[in-house]
Amino acid sequence: MSKLRASVIGCGRITSAYVPALQNIGSETVEVVLAMDKHLDRAEKFAENFPGCAASDTVDLISFKNLLREHRPDILHILLPHHLHCEYAVAALESGVNVLTEKPIGISLKDADQMIDASKRSQKQLGVIFQNRYIDGVERVRSLIQDGTLGAVKGAFSILAWHRPPSYYECDWKGSWQTEGGGVIIDQAIHSIDLVRYMTNMDAVKVQGHIARRVLETIEVEDVADAAITLENGAVYSFFACNYYTKNSPIRIEIHCENGTALLTADQMDISWENGERESILPSLDSSTAGGESYWGVFHEKQIRSCYEALIHGEPMPWSPEDAKKTLEIVLGIYLSARISDTVTI
Repeated sequence: MSKLRASVIGCGRITSAYVPALQNIGSETVEVVLAMDKHLDRAEKFAENFPGCAASDTVDLISFKNLLREHRPDILHILLPHHLHCEYAVAALESGVNVLTEKPIGISLKDADQMIDASKRSQKQLGVIFQNRYIDGVERVRSLIQDGTLGAVKGAFSILAWHRPPSYYECDWKGSWQTEGGGVIIDQAIHSIDLVRYMTNMDAVKVQGHIARRVLETIEVEDVADAAITLENGAVYSFFACNYYTKNSPIRIEIHCENGTALLTADQMDISWENGERESILPSLDSSTAGGESYWGVFHEKQIRSCYEALIHGEPMPWSPEDAKKTLEIVLGIYLSARISDTVTI
């Protein structure tokens, strides 16, 4: 395969990152053939960026499958509300189409398992977007921990303080346990949890967490959360997130190891070694070519490109859906711990 045919379902806010990413990847690698959304104007707005791309608002599952058969995409990008990831991924996989979905993989472990099973049965690939894994400094720290240079992980913390006004939740799925699956954890701070997992290359074994709704009174879900997440070597990851701050402050993730400490601030990594040396790793991608909100980072393009290259060469896409499920397990573990006011084993 020398070129992919791509389709997109869900043409809302996140497409501001996808349009420039797909344009930068280029028509020699991908032909965007189909855009779908329940609002035709949004599908048409997305499609007009790609010559020959069809737009449709008939997105019930039967029509969806018919559209896939008609346009024959090789890959589907799922940019839908969280609770719809599972049913559309399964339908696409069963239709013989590879899937790359936005995070989270689903809102329950049952969702994740159904999607993974459909991928195995169909022998089509399922990937999940965690674009911040592609930050240059993140890859550097992961390597230094894996090869032992930084030494054993002694602890970690992350802080996310972002701004989500009440108007952010004025849609038909945000702010609901049934459709969003949670609040600041599953929608925003899931990236921080995933990065700690990824950089330390360790799973969590237990979690004790707390959630609350303190400021955003019109929603069901949490606007603040904290947790002590114990990693498999016994190190504790201290987690905090809220989305009622006055602005979208840069995320901070710190990993303390025997031989040094790595601090990620937005997309810059600073490593302070115990011997007094310091190292800074800046992102290699030009932010001016990326779309979307600046605090999302610029790495959607890099993950999408790497997934396309894998498919073109008949190789597995980076990072299995089972790996994405492990991040979801931590998220759901915090929610369960908060609900029962006790420690949860993962």
